[in-house]
Order: sequence, then C-alpha cells, then structure tokens
Amino acid sequence: MKPEPSFLNRLGKKLLAWVGLGGAEAKMRTTAENWLETADKVWNFRRDVLPARDAEELRARTDELRLRYRTHADASKLQQAIAALEPVLKRTGGAIYPKTALIENVEFILVAAIVIIGVRSYILQPFKIPTNSMWPSYYGMTPDVYPDPAKVPSLPSRVARFVLFGARHHELVAPDSGSIKVPVSYGGVVLYETKPARSWLIFPSTNREYIFDVNGKQVKVQVPQDFDLNLAFPEAFGMTTEQLAEAAKLSPDHNGNFAWVTLPRQAVQGRAFFAFDEITGDQLFADRISYHFMRPQVGQGFVFFTGNIPGIMNVFGEQYYIKRLVGVPGDTLEVRPPVLWRDGAPITGTPAFDRNAQQIDHYAGYVFGPTADRPLDSPMRAKYLTAAGDKVTVPANSFFAMGDNSNNSFDSRYWGFVPAKEVVGRPLFIYFPFSKRWGPAR
Repeated sequence: MKPEPSFLNRLGKKLLAWVGLGGAEAKMRTTAENWLETADKVWNFRRDVLPARDAEELRARTDELRLRYRTHADASKLQQAIAALEPVLKRTGGAIYPKTALIENVEFILVAAIVIIGVRSYILQPFKIPTNSMWPSYYGMTPDVYPDPAKVPSLPSRVARFVLFGARHHELVAPDSGSIKVPVSYGGVVLYETKPARSWLIFPSTNREYIFDVNGKQVKVQVPQDFDLNLAFPEAFGMTTEQLAEAAKLSPDHNGNFAWVTLPRQAVQGRAFFAFDEITGDQLFADRISYHFMRPQVGQGFVFFTGNIPGIMNVFGEQYYIKRLVGVPGDTLEVRPPVLWRDGAPITGTPAFDRNAQQIDHYAGYVFGPTADRPLDSPMRAKYLTAAGDKVTVPANSFFAMGDNSNNSFDSRYWGFVPAKEVVGRPLFIYFPFSKRWGPAR
C-alpha cells in the first residue's frame, strides 16, 4: 500500500507547484483543484435548475475526482477523472462553464474596479496639485520658458519631457511682423477667456484662452484652467506682474477695466515669438488611514473636501484642496509678516514655517489676506488675518489652513475654517512628475 505523504511533504509539493517546479504530478493536482472549484461552483449555483439525471451525474463525477485528489492518485488517474467530468460540466455549466472570453474580461474588469475603488476610498487617494498655493513645497502647473529659439526642445526631447514631467509644448508663431500686445488688468494680470474643453479627449473641462495681438492680428493659445500664464512673462518678456500693472495704467489703449499693453519685443513673421512648456502639477498619494487613529498635527500638509465649505463651493465647486494645517481647535493665529504666529509665538512644526519666516529657499513669507480694491461681498476678499493686530481663534471641530505661498493662496483667510469631518488625509508620496521632488511628500 502506498504510504500517505506527510503534511510537510504535501505542503512542499504545493509550493513547488506554485512556482512551476513540482513536476507533472504537482501540475496535475493544481489542475484538478481548478476543476473541482469550477464543478462546485456549478453545483452551488445551478443544481436547482438541473434535470435530476444531470445533477446526479455532476455530483458523481465531481466526487470521483475529489476522492482521487484526496487519496493522492497519480497524474494519469487524475487526468481520467477530469476527462470524465469535463463533458458533464459542458452540458450543465450554463454561463459558468465554459466561460467566454467576454465573461472572463468583464469579471476581471469588475474585480479590478472594486479593488481600485476600495483602495482609493479607504487607503490611498491619488491627488493632483492644481495651483501654486503650496509652492515651493508642492508645485502646481508651472511654465518652462524658452526665450532663446535655439534652446527650444526637439521633437524627441518633447516626447521625453512629456513622459518624465508631463510637459506639453506651446509655440506662438507670428502671422505678421510688428509689435505684440496683450490685454492686462490694472492689477497686472494678463486677461483670458474661459473656453469649454475636453480632458483626455473625453471628460468635460475648462481651458483658459489667452489672446495676443501681433500687429493687429490675433494669436490665441489655450491652456488648462489651473495654468497661470503670468508666471511665464518675467522670463519670456522681462515683465513682472507689477511692471505689467504699471504699463496698463500708462497705456494709451484703455478698454473698460483693462488696457492693451505693448510688450518689449518685436515679432518676426513666421517665427515663434513665445515658446513654453506647460509642466503638470505634482501628483501624489494622500494617506486616508492615519487620521482615523491620530489627530491632524500643526505643520502637516492635509487634504480636505470642499463640498461643505460654502466659500469654496460657491466659487469653484466640489473638489479636493491641499493646504498646510496651521491651526487646530483653540489655537489663536496672527500674521506678523513674514512670520505666522500661533498662541503668542512664531509657529513651529515643519521646516516650511521656518523657511517662510526667514524668507529663504524661495519661501516668500506670510502676508495679510488681501482686501484692497475688492468689494465687501467678493469671495476673493479676505475675511481673516487681513491687517496688523488681526487675530483669529479656531473653533471646535475645525481647522485653519494656509498655503505655503500665502501671497498666492486662496485659503482659510478668505473662506474660513475646514470642518473636521471634511478632512481626507495627509500627503504621502509624490509619484509624478519624475522631478527632484519625487518621493515622500514634505
């Protein structure tokens, strides 16, 4: 009589079969397991609709294969039992066996979707930094400008930059030679029109359309809604926002609340007068687990949902924001430029606070929320921390959030407090683009 293999021996054979090293017998046992699983599934789901004779034959053939499997019959006997079971399964299996390629693909897609939704909802949520309110800790969409035509990247370089940095190239070619003008508000902002667009050619989105006047002829360029072309003007045309504002006030070509400003460059017909790459914002994973077990800490970047924050919802709709947590319930905050004070002392908790206070490493320091030249009912007029001596105390079940780039951050100074229940998680890992910031989030 053939001795019964020990448990460890059987386990070893199974492990070898899993890695493909168990020989013909181990592979046949794995095959038998798959057939038994399918047969049991057919029996459990379809036995009440099968004719009695078919049900009995299915049960008998399945039991025969299971018996041979349990008694460790050799590969040839397992194969015989499988061969006897297969035609019965074909006759009784319905949609379960044999499976069509369509059904298998649909099952795979459904399982994958369930896993992805589960991970996104409870563990890690992908998040794209939309603006530069957290710059330079996290980058929103930024331009790479090429004022020298000789340095414009070649087609292979553009492809590589798209793969590595999400860079999309734009070149504005002059239809005629002559002066270049742009519409500028008296605050120094280059104006644009909002245009409907498609993201990935499918999803509805919105673009900004900027218009340049070249010797009386229009040249237009569209970029995503979150892309600010003003960031490109200092390098491209040598004009900061302040200089554009001054030029708008001095321009003889006024039109209501803006003026046409002539740029300090002449266009040459047929040549690009403005070339730049639109670099995607940092894309990161937000940890959705930690805050179920620990309270958010001052100094952490944190992601929250805006759907129940009227000051954001009424302006930009439902979305996810990322800011720096600067105040928890009971904290009293005050801005003494360039330092943010918390409970009577300079705030601590992250290097970003210290760098802003010292105005180093591109951190510009904290500023008051703006109110000048903005209507009292405007959502773009700050309500908190607007002047020297202005303080705010964070209420219960709420947080106060500010951007590291407070001079360009629509944050709690404008719309108030983040309800605790709307906090999603904290930034964990920047996975794209592959820049020097790739890796653990700060």
